[in-house]
Amino acid sequence: MTTFSAYLDALASNAASKQGARKHWLISGVAQHIFLIAVDVVVLTVAMLIAVQARGLVPFDGGDFSHQFVFLAPALGAVWLGLIHAFGGYQLRYQRAGATEYKRVVMASFAMAGAVGIGSYLAKAEFPRGVYVLLFTIGTAGLVTARFVRRHAMHAIHRQGALLTPVMVAGNSGHVDAIAKVLRRETWLGYRVVGAVTSDRADQTPGGLPVLGSMDDTVEVIGEHGIATVIFAEGAFASPADFRRMAWELEEQDTQMIVVPALTDVSAQRLDVRPVAGLPLVDVDRPQAIEAARWIKRTWDLVGSAILLVLIAPVMGLVALAIKLEDGGPVMFRQTRVGLKGQTFECLKFRSMCIDAEARLAALMAQNEGAGPLFKMTHDPRITRVGRFIRRFSLDELPQLWNALRGDMSLVGPRPALPTEVAQYDSDARRRLDVRPGLTGLWQVSGRSNLS
Repeated sequence: MTTFSAYLDALASNAASKQGARKHWLISGVAQHIFLIAVDVVVLTVAMLIAVQARGLVPFDGGDFSHQFVFLAPALGAVWLGLIHAFGGYQLRYQRAGATEYKRVVMASFAMAGAVGIGSYLAKAEFPRGVYVLLFTIGTAGLVTARFVRRHAMHAIHRQGALLTPVMVAGNSGHVDAIAKVLRRETWLGYRVVGAVTSDRADQTPGGLPVLGSMDDTVEVIGEHGIATVIFAEGAFASPADFRRMAWELEEQDTQMIVVPALTDVSAQRLDVRPVAGLPLVDVDRPQAIEAARWIKRTWDLVGSAILLVLIAPVMGLVALAIKLEDGGPVMFRQTRVGLKGQTFECLKFRSMCIDAEARLAALMAQNEGAGPLFKMTHDPRITRVGRFIRRFSLDELPQLWNALRGDMSLVGPRPALPTEVAQYDSDARRRLDVRPGLTGLWQVSGRSNLS
């Protein structure tokens, strides 16, 4: 009897802990929501203060507005926050996709600017143009910047295993394992894979993921294991009716539903989802197919790299001095790389290895840990002390901003390859040469050398 009571207590404790995990996630989600609103309030308050105090710097300012603005500011702030909420700027699901979140905030800000402009005209109210321009310029930039900083801070927190969303993956075992592998690798996404529900009768998937039940048990498993999000793999539903019924059931459970299509390794910018006659069609555009997009990207590269070069010039100077003081060798490492359409260029980096690094490479090839044509070594003896530090924080890549300014590279894109690596490319890998190489890209934010 004692053993049976202990067993019941253990079951109750286990159920409570699982429900507690879901409750903790829900509370943390509410806390994040409140925190983001508080940050937006601070950003808008600062933007309003700067706009009023600095209005004289704008040549077309309309005069003093300080006294009226004291009473108008709270209403403006409340409406602005309301529009951000209406456009989905506070939904946690959009906060996992930076571009989508930023776009919604910008759209809300444009709507706010339009409403104020039209409202002032119709009411024949005087709203100084200087305040108007400064407020919406600084306010929009501040809101986006705050979200950018918060997003990267959350990524760091997720990598430490905190504030993770408990998720379950559903569908065919093979597809389930593929999705779970990505979620476990990309810890910055903030998902903790609890298990899977599949149509296979097994205790675990081939990849070792615990099977918590069958597809028919999905709702029960959610309650038992405190699941906050269910990710359905491609082919998880036998019919559209099954999909609709599952969506309704999860809605009642207050559980987020994510469906993964059979599209992988495709840039988000190329995908456009549009519902047509009840069908969620996914358009896959050609890479940078529109000429205007190329020019916009090039303009962004020019402006962004120029600004960054000015801002980080002191940091680059300190790095250069440290390299020179360590061994007296050259500061820069120049290497021929392959860029757009197979054209070669001189890629710049701060030197992070000893002066005779290339000569010592042949002796280390037997210890190569990289896959395919890439040479990678976890503890490369050729790396200097300063080099180890600047590599850890990617400071060695900063001179490539000059490459981006010249047009050899872009701020975002695949990393530039060596001619010897390109010579070993297959037809699929040669697609990398259809775009400009970049300073950062999917490889840099997805695990770097830990990827296969």
